[in-house]
Amino acid sequence: MKKNVVDSSGWLEYFADAANASFFAPAIENTKNLIVPSISILEVFKHVLRHCSEKQAFESIECMLQGNVVDLNLEISLNAAKLGVQHKIPLADSIILATGLAYEATIWSQDADFKGLPYVKYILKK
Repeated sequence: MKKNVVDSSGWLEYFADAANASFFAPAIENTKNLIVPSISILEVFKHVLRHCSEKQAFESIECMLQGNVVDLNLEISLNAAKLGVQHKIPLADSIILATGLAYEATIWSQDADFKGLPYVKYILKK
């Protein structure tokens, strides 16, 4: 079965049970095939900590840890740099894309930086 990577905006949408949560649910809830880039943990933890509480931030991360957490390594770093330049996308997005590509995963996002990129399932943020 195909692996999935959900970008940080997708995780936050899911945790908030916002308008696009159901779009991300199949990828997030299929933990057996879920790849979680460590940069996503940083982004989600920081966002939830800033807007909610430390307790809620740790609860969010606990959910993310059910997937296969992938640390940033040399290969992903170099590919992320290339992808960032090629597609003119920010650092975290390039790491998420490179991680997804390393695992031949589908990347799920509502972040406009991912729109039109290969192997991305994109939905417009509502």
